[in-house]
Amino acid sequence: MLLVSLTKRFKFMIVFLIILNVALKSFALIIPLLVAVAYLTLLERKVMASMQQRRGPNVVGLFGLLQPLADGLKLLVKETILPSSANTVIFIIAPIVTFLLALLTWSVIPFGDNMVLIDLNVGVLFVFAISSLGVYGIITAGWSSNSKYAFLGALRSAAQMVSYEVSIGLIIMCVLLCSGSLNLTEIVNAQKEIWYCVPLFPLFLMFFVSALAETNRAPFDLPEAEAELVSGYNTEYAAMGFALFFLGEYANMILMCSTINIFFLGGWLPLFNVTPFNLIPGVVWFGLKTTFLLFVFVWVRAAFPRYRYDQLMRLGWKVFLPFSLGWVLFISGIFVGLDWLS
Repeated sequence: MLLVSLTKRFKFMIVFLIILNVALKSFALIIPLLVAVAYLTLLERKVMASMQQRRGPNVVGLFGLLQPLADGLKLLVKETILPSSANTVIFIIAPIVTFLLALLTWSVIPFGDNMVLIDLNVGVLFVFAISSLGVYGIITAGWSSNSKYAFLGALRSAAQMVSYEVSIGLIIMCVLLCSGSLNLTEIVNAQKEIWYCVPLFPLFLMFFVSALAETNRAPFDLPEAEAELVSGYNTEYAAMGFALFFLGEYANMILMCSTINIFFLGGWLPLFNVTPFNLIPGVVWFGLKTTFLLFVFVWVRAAFPRYRYDQLMRLGWKVFLPFSLGWVLFISGIFVGLDWLS
């Protein structure tokens, strides 16, 4: 009996330590991500202010560094308003689903060699599947609000995300053909000789533009067209409900820039494979490349006007879709030809 009791306690301790290890790793991933999301808003406002010859946030804290904390505190203490005609349960759940899905995808994103929470062999499929679910949070938010403006904004967003996900899937297929693996770490390691942005440069540009449309960023921010739809799917949200949508959008921005980095810019691999660059840790290279892509996201918002909705759909279905499908056939033909010659 004593031996059985000790065995049960030992098993319990092992399970407890495993759960504690996973929880600590999760917090080590989530907390820096939330800090990055908060200060991405400050970076965006500072960069746009500089481009438009304004000062930007400069009052709260030194150089405005405490502005994201002040914004978060303001949203936290605001009154949560629930529309009387809304479906209350779905109305509350929608922003939570959007935010949790934005965090869940990060569990398979590698920041460096052996620096990943879960190293899935099918990491690409996991990222694509979870990012595809993000549309449910938006469409349910617009429907549950029982508002025409919110519902039209949700329909726009759903149509936009579904349209550009097709092109993104075909572009990722080209990357998979070149790397021969669905594992994100192996895709990065396959770019040690040359980054995929060089041989697949047109696909790199298409993926970047599709990422702008997928995250509802300018010039494709049609769901939030203030002139027609007030604020789109989040029109009826206030306080923390609005904050969760906001955090989810910016977390998805960082996620899309990280995936562009992994698929086309070599992830954590150095710029040049020589001694001074090799001394810099891989996670630093990953952060620098992702930050540069985020800067270009903000730059595009400051430089380009918003598309009309018909232009958005024509670009997705009549330009990107046939072009990306043609690249899949082209790359497949090259590999079949090389295999036949060998």
